[in-house]
Amino acid sequence: MVENTKNPIRIDLNEFKLHIHLKKVQLTLHFNSPSRKFYLSVIALIVNEMKRLGKITSIPLERHLDLLVLLNETIGDSAGSSHRENLLPRIYRKWKNALPDLEGAPLFKVLGKRKEYDEGMGRTYPLAEAEKDSWANLFEYQGSEENVRLKFAVDRVGATLDDVVVVYGDSLDGDAWERFISTLKGKDKPLPEAKAIQSLLEAPESRLPPIGKPKTTRQGRHRWAVFVALIVVIAAAATLATWKLYLKPAPENKASVEKMAFPLPDKPSIAVLPFVNMSKDPDQECFSDGITEEIITALTKVPRLFVIARNSTFTYKGRVVEVKQVAEELGIRYVLEGSVQKAGEKVRITTQLIDALSGHHLWADRYDRDLRDIFALQDEIALKITTALQVKLTAGEQARLMAKGTTNLEAYLKAMQSRQHGQRQTKEGNAAARKLAEEVIALDPKYPYGYISLALCHYTDIFLGLSESPQQSLARAIELARNAISLDNSYSFAHSALGMFLVSARQYDEGVGEAERAVALDPNSAENLFFLAGVLCFAGTPEEAIPLVESAERLNPIPLPLQLQRMSLVYRLTGRYEKAIEAAKRIIRVEPNNQFAHVYLIASYIPLGREKEARAEAAELLRINPNFSVNHYIKRIPYKNQAESDRLADALYKAGLK
Repeated sequence: MVENTKNPIRIDLNEFKLHIHLKKVQLTLHFNSPSRKFYLSVIALIVNEMKRLGKITSIPLERHLDLLVLLNETIGDSAGSSHRENLLPRIYRKWKNALPDLEGAPLFKVLGKRKEYDEGMGRTYPLAEAEKDSWANLFEYQGSEENVRLKFAVDRVGATLDDVVVVYGDSLDGDAWERFISTLKGKDKPLPEAKAIQSLLEAPESRLPPIGKPKTTRQGRHRWAVFVALIVVIAAAATLATWKLYLKPAPENKASVEKMAFPLPDKPSIAVLPFVNMSKDPDQECFSDGITEEIITALTKVPRLFVIARNSTFTYKGRVVEVKQVAEELGIRYVLEGSVQKAGEKVRITTQLIDALSGHHLWADRYDRDLRDIFALQDEIALKITTALQVKLTAGEQARLMAKGTTNLEAYLKAMQSRQHGQRQTKEGNAAARKLAEEVIALDPKYPYGYISLALCHYTDIFLGLSESPQQSLARAIELARNAISLDNSYSFAHSALGMFLVSARQYDEGVGEAERAVALDPNSAENLFFLAGVLCFAGTPEEAIPLVESAERLNPIPLPLQLQRMSLVYRLTGRYEKAIEAAKRIIRVEPNNQFAHVYLIASYIPLGREKEARAEAAELLRINPNFSVNHYIKRIPYKNQAESDRLADALYKAGLK
């Protein structure tokens, strides 16, 4: 069994070592050859995917074939189509037979069982049967050599996902994996066509005759023919490269409707992947993320489009994925990819829109603009997408699509940062979000997002127990939200937030009206749908919220913890306790210390008679917040129906809380 220590399983991609703490034993396994390094990277891939999904589960390798090929070619020193064809069967066999063999596997060597053996490369140490069994239990597999599903089953050695950490550079887990893959991508070999062009362009000048009056000798004619031939070769190679990169159909990369996790919508459906930051400065990540978010936000305003929410598409950030995989996992047809490179006052953006069902590029373009034109450029890209998808916009829709809150780039970037900090819903995150929101307002007093961001900080203060006067904090949040709407009445999220604030102030009718207005403005916004669902629950009509959370989850298959809270609330109030429990557990996988998730679990366990589990959640809640008070908590929950407040309080009391 794994010891109860911090990160008892550590996958170090700097030194290609795996450290594992078993009961009374510490093992360090060194993957010290190209082949062995490749298999450690496969383990890291499996762990990263499980962490992304928030559960210990089998991962289908076919969806990650391109990434595995990259790992094989860069780390495993292997290349060629035969390697690609045999890669999955080879991984399956090694995972099944060699990797579980702690004592005899050729894939790694045991460095030592104790600290004094850290330098003992190649030494042999006696291993107990329990230790060998514990290691072997980690390697679960399903399927066949052609349909491989693998699991690094840390739960079978008494560990959780939080007990496993992936390290690269000074980064951990998802950030570490992202940096690791980015480093490997820099080692990619160019296409043969590109290599041909490069070798021709880099040829010494002496190979070409000087440009001047042509000679009529046979030798001169021969040299001229060679020159023309070279030009033809370059043009042909360039054409072939362009064909392969942009135009050539790729039947093997077509998405399959049958394999999609969700049914295709009955209107054009699109996922906008995070634009890649091509600048050397990692601080520009927020800039490239912001551009992606703005394009998504613009597209959600078009009723005849189905747009996957930002939170779900950003799970692919830093990962090498096929368009086919994205389409099948999210259940959509079109995928937009892009990159951003910012240098001084200039910016270059490349984009390509792909039909995943055919494998064809609908269009690809590159834009070199002044930084001050970035907002107009985002509009242009959004309009091109709608045109390519044959969606005609009314004059009003086009005007709303192009509406922007600010032309101040610094204010815009700080607004994006404020959003990221605020979504953490912690004391530290809220403080950082507040500071940035105040800076946004100072930079551009006419930018609505600054006010709504600050309003959310005041509202979050109430639920985190940080406000000295919850009534004043709520009043200030309402005031700031109204300010945002006065600056831009079409700003849908401001209406959503105001709706929630008003319901919290027991102004139910106006609150529902504001939340409904938000959905009318941006019908594709999962965020607005989740907000309206919460408002309806507190206003006493939770049954009406069921289709809203179902639609919201379809738009955002990987919801934020705050959105999962709305789902759990809706399902609990409508008596769907098992689904409420499932949603709350999804929160805890991502945020183990989320107080609301533990409250929702208690409130769902008690009606099912699962008091023992409810008491366990109550103990965990008190560990997180020793000062938790049922009375104080209930006062903050704005149920219109007093019976709902009473039921919640009774459940918390039955679980042993006071």
